[in-house]
Amino acid sequence: MTALRIATRRSRLALWQAEHVKARLEKLHAGLGVSLVPLSTRGDELLEVSLAKEGGKGLFVKELETALAEGRADIAVHSMKDMPAELPPGYLLAAILAREDPRDAFVSVRHGSLAELPAGSVVGTSSLRRQAQIAARHPALEIRPLRGNVDTRIAKLDRGEYAAIVLAAAGLKRLGLAARIRSYLEIEESLPAAGQAALGIECLNARRDVIDLVESLQDAGTSACVRAEREVNRALGGSCTIPLGAFAEQTGGGLRLRALVASPDGKRFARAEGEGEAARPEELGLRVAGLLRERGAGEILAALGA
Repeated sequence: MTALRIATRRSRLALWQAEHVKARLEKLHAGLGVSLVPLSTRGDELLEVSLAKEGGKGLFVKELETALAEGRADIAVHSMKDMPAELPPGYLLAAILAREDPRDAFVSVRHGSLAELPAGSVVGTSSLRRQAQIAARHPALEIRPLRGNVDTRIAKLDRGEYAAIVLAAAGLKRLGLAARIRSYLEIEESLPAAGQAALGIECLNARRDVIDLVESLQDAGTSACVRAEREVNRALGGSCTIPLGAFAEQTGGGLRLRALVASPDGKRFARAEGEGEAARPEELGLRVAGLLRERGAGEILAALGA
């Protein structure tokens, strides 16, 4: 191939991610010309409603997949945490790139951490997963929805609409906004979303030429971790709208996977963890999902209608 087209959302972070993949591919494949196909997605347009009520994070993906199917693009670059647990027939993840910092980040103008916020302070987040974990540890805080791209969310904070907001550290770092991070929520305090901080490349499974080209970007360790995390989500129904955290890390030759399901108010949690072979990440994810069900995840999901 001498030319490759990348479907991407139009947000500054999505464009950074696509440009990152473009630069990596052009460096690895001499003579390859890569261009971007920026698209608006339904998720980007629904700024005043809850994603959970409108169909979840898959709303950020559909238009990009349509561009692949119609031949307007060859690959799509996604944040893995925005990817549904199961892809439509005919599509595959051709590569998962090395993960950035997977932690959540605390951003505030006046305060250094969640623990420093006065009772009644308003904290903004778009994530039910974050909401549940913050509410459990800091019940005196008021948590309100926060939508929009990273720059929009920070602008709302700076206008005084929120005392603090919680965002993915990876997005802030990729956009050169690491200086806005006042502190990090460690993994034990806020378990990340499945796939958080990892980028994935999607294409049609019939495009062997594309698969051969982009698989050079695959990071084996990150891929194994993300596959284990995504299997927890898939095994529990595959919804992007449930308060679910899943995080795997390499331990020698294996993987350690931690996961949780929570009620949005933070009053009910099911937690589980396990270790397994890096070569069989889905087996580990399935086993940990089973432990979550044994510990009450099914009842929590049923109460949410999931």
